[in-house]
Amino acid sequence: MLRWALGFFIVAIIAAIFGFGGIAAGAASIAKILFFIFIVMFVLTLIFGNRVFGK
Repeated sequence: MLRWALGFFIVAIIAAIFGFGGIAAGAASIAKILFFIFIVMFVLTLIFGNRVFGK
């Protein structure tokens, strides 16, 4: 999940450099959403451990 967020962030940076404002804003929004989902999953994993996401 973090790789997807990082990928969309890089796409947003490249699009912003070349002046594609709409694409950059869209990719940045997706990256932000994926990053926050990753953070929530990370915190849940720290709290609950293998009981939720494990085997």
